Amino acid sequence: MIRIIKYVFALVMAVALFSTTSCMSEKKIAYLQGADTLYAVPQQIIQAFELEIQPDDELAISVDTKSPELLSPFNHRTMIGSGVTSSSSNTNTRQSSYGSQGNLQSHLAYFLVDKNGNIDFPIFGTISTKGKTCRQLAEDLQERFRNGEEKVSDAVVSVKVMSFKVTVLGDVKAPGTQTFQGERLTLLEALGRAGDLNPSAHRKGVLVVREIGDKRVTYEVDLRDPKSIFDSPAYYMQQNDIVYVQPNKSVRVKGSTGYLLISIGATIVSMLVSITSLVIAIVRK
Repeated sequence: MIRIIKYVFALVMAVALFSTTSCMSEKKIAYLQGADTLYAVPQQIIQAFELEIQPDDELAISVDTKSPELLSPFNHRTMIGSGVTSSSSNTNTRQSSYGSQGNLQSHLAYFLVDKNGNIDFPIFGTISTKGKTCRQLAEDLQERFRNGEEKVSDAVVSVKVMSFKVTVLGDVKAPGTQTFQGERLTLLEALGRAGDLNPSAHRKGVLVVREIGDKRVTYEVDLRDPKSIFDSPAYYMQQNDIVYVQPNKSVRVKGSTGYLLISIGATIVSMLVSITSLVIAIVRK
């Protein structure tokens, strides 16, 4: 009888240990496995993180000059420094003057890119941003200022995307849409801002949905594989990217296979504990 009790007790402990231990090994949940050896020698970064301007982007365009009066021809369309908001059928602009540094006067204006990828710029008219980065558009505008009829020879133009947003959904701690400043945002940073993946999340098949022109493309990234991450076109985020983290099959959701197995395991443990208690009570009598 004592031997039977020992066998039953050992079985109870084994089932309990199985039910409380995660089925996922470290290889299934650890990020960037082997990166320490794969990138032991520094490698050249080949992807460019510059954002390509997209329709519906809000652009902040600033013009710096030591002679702000040279910008007066542009003010008739309330473009720069007037503090007035105006809109047209395809472009919305709002303006402000944000001070000076030394003798350099800075002026800022906001433009909304229309569905065709254009902005309506005072004096210069319709300017296409299609296929351009912020740097390229700034160089284009700067060239127009310096060599156009108005001859703002010392004009320095900068362009910044103000509406850079990424949506992270699925099995993460804080899903939702977040707006970011600057142009450089990586997939890992976006997941970090979403609170990181839950333990039940599927690391192998993180999906990134991206709109490129009039097409929608998807990328699949394995967070465990450093090459899959760093070599992916989705490593650097772009405007309006959607990141979806799939739940693992063993996620504990009522009605799922994982939930059913856990419930069965708990029931078996409970039954074995009851049987053991009964056997012990009988032996003691």
